[in-house]
Amino acid sequence: MNWIDHESYIEIYPPEEFNFEECLIFLGRSSLEVLYQIKEGSVYKLIKVKESLILCKIGFSNDAIKVEFPLSPLSIHSRKIVAEYIWEWFDLDQDLGEFYQVARQDKVLKKLAHKYYGLRIMCIPDLFEALVWAIMGQQINLTFAYTLKKRFVELFGEGLTFEGETFWLFPTFEKIASISVDDLRKLQFTSRKAEYIIGIAKAMENGELTKDLLLQKKEYQQMQKSLMMIRGIGAWTADYVMMKCLHVASSFPVADVGLHNALKNLLGLEKKPTIEEIKEYAVNWEGWQAYATFYLWRSLYDKTT
Repeated sequence: MNWIDHESYIEIYPPEEFNFEECLIFLGRSSLEVLYQIKEGSVYKLIKVKESLILCKIGFSNDAIKVEFPLSPLSIHSRKIVAEYIWEWFDLDQDLGEFYQVARQDKVLKKLAHKYYGLRIMCIPDLFEALVWAIMGQQINLTFAYTLKKRFVELFGEGLTFEGETFWLFPTFEKIASISVDDLRKLQFTSRKAEYIIGIAKAMENGELTKDLLLQKKEYQQMQKSLMMIRGIGAWTADYVMMKCLHVASSFPVADVGLHNALKNLLGLEKKPTIEEIKEYAVNWEGWQAYATFYLWRSLYDKTT
């Protein structure tokens, strides 16, 4: 991690292949997003370090991500934790040079890699948040998924108000392990999704399920299998979590509807491609399927322009 501590603010120096504006476009895709706010070219994000709630204003200038703390000065330890969180959130450990080499020789990715150069997978560093968000999104449209997330976060998460606006943290697994299925049913969760989410919270509370345990599985199949052993997690959810939380660049949510729509639009197909056809398109993406998928998702937000 490459960063400089200026005490009142920090500067994080990303790799060369980084475009903050492109990342902000992806982050700004829903007006219902509740876990950060984008204003005048900066993103405001609440982060918890031990028991402290830290509001971060994250902008970009002079080739650096500049992080300011509008509320109060932080200890050096807290500033380091914030830098590590943001480094992971923007997936800055990933060396995209190889991905761009692959993309330049691929008929599907060539234009996307040029158009969105520097876009990084916007990750979800917290495993519980990644799992719950993936489960929320199962078999419903994205708008309703965001509505569910907003209700869930505002009821069970911690908030902090600054200049008349409230910033939110995703609920902890400890909190959700203590609630009932009925508590989630009232927010319009199905009984099944409510059971899955509370089950995952309880598995994390008793230590059966942790990010470290998953990261110890070096093989893609091992990691996917471990996730799919959890009730409520199928192949798509496992791959989504591996892509967004565990930084597995070869994870490939091949059954994803957004991926299918993006390929249909991009290639001018009459109907959405089959799984087999997608695997044929992806034959040259080996090792970078997650980035290929993410860039295809990004193309969906250009449809109206």
